[in-house]
Amino acid sequence: MHLDAGYDYRPCREALDERGLLGEIASRGAPAPIQVGKRWVVERANSWLNDFGRLRRCTERRKDCVDAYLALAAAIVTVRALRRAAWYLYRWNTRPRSPRIR
Repeated sequence: MHLDAGYDYRPCREALDERGLLGEIASRGAPAPIQVGKRWVVERANSWLNDFGRLRRCTERRKDCVDAYLALAAAIVTVRALRRAAWYLYRWNTRPRSPRIR
């Protein structure tokens, strides 16, 4: 398992040993063993979903409500991504002046 310097502490190394995993962890001040050029897809999606405060501070007890909030947030994120892609690929008369989607 390749990890960056953020995981370079004793409890993390002990957890890897308990699970029988061989971890290659970068030392602090050294680059990670495997460099990723872009953010991982999951990290990016979580970042987009963190823009919705209701999801971050969810106090709902009913699972249906939480699922509805998550589905709505995912739909909004998808529409924003499609609109952003359309802004860069196509031209139309009512096109906004800025690619920033509000």
